[in-house]
Amino acid sequence: MNFVYIKRFLILLASLFIWFIIHTTFVIIDGLKDELKPVDVAVVLGNKVEANGQPSERLKARLDKSVEHYGGSYYTFIIVSGGIGKEGFDEAKVMKSYLIDKGIPEDKIIEDNNGYNSYMTAQNTSKIMDELELDSVMVITQYFHISRTKLAFRKMDIKEVYAAHAKIFESRDIYSVIREFPAYYKYLLK
Repeated sequence: MNFVYIKRFLILLASLFIWFIIHTTFVIIDGLKDELKPVDVAVVLGNKVEANGQPSERLKARLDKSVEHYGGSYYTFIIVSGGIGKEGFDEAKVMKSYLIDKGIPEDKIIEDNNGYNSYMTAQNTSKIMDELELDSVMVITQYFHISRTKLAFRKMDIKEVYAAHAKIFESRDIYSVIREFPAYYKYLLK
């Protein structure tokens, strides 16, 4: 009798593993395929600010991608979204300062200082877009984070959601890709 339960458990485990592989493959492909369409606003998701007050390499890559596409006339406004990290810096303020130094006009940058996670960023962006009567958005983050972020934005009834990924790859991406599997379904069920 125990053999039957072990067999069922192993089948369940194998099925979950296969689903994980399929889902993760989709997430990677979706994240690496930029959807470059003219939109009203770009949203750059926050990330670590170094102890010296400068954006981490990961955050710089996101911001640089927003500068690249702003120059390509893909959007009029950029929302920088983040919170206060453990280093004590307001990510959105640091991001805005970085973009201004890169030549983005200050009046085209909107700060979201309460974007402590992707879901909060989506909620805050939805409010900002309603206030400014904007309809379409391009999210800019790491490739592995794109699918979940687009899901969060669509859950806020934003119909036109596109994405571009930051061009940086690190060894810690392996952990991040694995983490996206449960995180995606957590957002799906919210």
